[in-house]
Amino acid sequence: MDKKVRVRFAPSPTGPLHMGGVRTALYNYLFAKKHGGDFILRIEDTDQTRYVPGAEEYIIESLKWCNLIPDEGVGFGGEYGPYRQSERKETGMYRTYAEQLVENGYAYYAFDTPEELEQMRENLKKAGVAAPQYNAVTRNSMKNSLTLSAEEVKSRIENGDPYVIRIKMPRNEEVKFKDLIRGWVVVNSNNLDDKVIFKADGMPTYHLANVVDDYSMKITHVIRGEEWLPSGPLHVLLYKYLGWEEEMPQFAHLPLILKPDGNGKLSKRDGDRLGFPVFPLEWKDPKSGEISSGYREKGYFPEAFVNMLALLGWNPGTEQELFTLDELVQAFSLERVGKSGAKFDPDKTRWFNQQYLRKKSNEELAELFIPELEKAGIDVAKFDKEYIAKVCGLMKERATFVREMLEGIYLFKAPENYDEKTIRKKWKENTPEIIKSLREKLAAIDDFSSENIEKTFKAYLEENNLGFGAVLPNLRVLITGVGMGPSLFEICALLGKDETLKRIDTGLEKLAA
Repeated sequence: MDKKVRVRFAPSPTGPLHMGGVRTALYNYLFAKKHGGDFILRIEDTDQTRYVPGAEEYIIESLKWCNLIPDEGVGFGGEYGPYRQSERKETGMYRTYAEQLVENGYAYYAFDTPEELEQMRENLKKAGVAAPQYNAVTRNSMKNSLTLSAEEVKSRIENGDPYVIRIKMPRNEEVKFKDLIRGWVVVNSNNLDDKVIFKADGMPTYHLANVVDDYSMKITHVIRGEEWLPSGPLHVLLYKYLGWEEEMPQFAHLPLILKPDGNGKLSKRDGDRLGFPVFPLEWKDPKSGEISSGYREKGYFPEAFVNMLALLGWNPGTEQELFTLDELVQAFSLERVGKSGAKFDPDKTRWFNQQYLRKKSNEELAELFIPELEKAGIDVAKFDKEYIAKVCGLMKERATFVREMLEGIYLFKAPENYDEKTIRKKWKENTPEIIKSLREKLAAIDDFSSENIEKTFKAYLEENNLGFGAVLPNLRVLITGVGMGPSLFEICALLGKDETLKRIDTGLEKLAA
């Protein structure tokens, strides 16, 4: 590519960042890094009525958690700032470009009141128009600088009458642009309305601000969700009318993330209904106080979350499923992003987390597991980190989340209760005698390793013509209190001979009582 690649992620601070927004940020990040370019964070807060306190901070924290660190932008600095549109508005740049469009005949002032706009829509509906619009036809009957005299327009503006600036959409013109994912997009301008590009409150709408900022920040590629595809023709015309056609970025509109059944766009309600998060971090609504769950708080690793999102719409063209962020950068291309929506699979998302948990070293997991043990009331100071790491090594093959390794809490404290189901099904009249004689064999082992424990156990079964099912479940429940778990021989070796024998004795006493 001739120019240095510069992409931007430009969310609005109107609430928590949806996982679809994180995927948009991810694809922008991967594309920039693949081509040695810059990834920019811009906050598009043109609609001040929808601004939600804390949303901007949430966006930044989410990107940091996912390790998608912007090269410049809000919270990160850079030479093309400010990166909040509300601050850029203060420079007067948006108004200057809006006025330039009016002067050159590509836009106009509109003074219509909300009541007049509603009346226009009602009249059109009565006339059989299904989707009433302010367009090339209806503008001729409205109060704007195309129908009012220059003197009246000047007078209204000087008197402080509220007005907006609308784009003057051409009649019957083919507007086309090439989308890097969807190919050529062609729309007839007769199907487009005269969108407001500058509002009465002095703020630009998304359309004008977006184009002006992308041009000012030298953005080379606009990678965004497909919900913005209908706005593409308007943006193309704005580039043309402002004289920036040669600098217009290339567009790529990403497919939707769909519900697990594929029926419609994934929403927060779907997550609430089906029991999975749709936000990267937990979010507390500042107005209602309602808390929405997040992937971080649910125990997901950020790298597993990012890996899952990358494959939700992009296909690497190989069988590989697990990618580090660096590997994603190397493999990513917009050409392999699909056009159709991608179904979200919560089970597959859990699978990704499980794989990343298993890939972590026992020592890494121990650091993450210690806080969980403390929450569960375990005095961690009584155990060295090497022991905790060994417990993690034993439990991680059965866990999807770090907290699930607490199933092995019996490795930190003796059981107080014993699994009733196992006792009811497996405990027989002769069980205590069998366990006592087996205990003698275990007590005679010098090197209390899992291998020696297993050999002794199997030899005892063979000598006494007993099956695994008659002895192992009962021995397990005495030592751990539960009916299932990882290798009992490894559990005994980890606990040590003294603790294992002590638990057998205590259990036999309690169950005999």
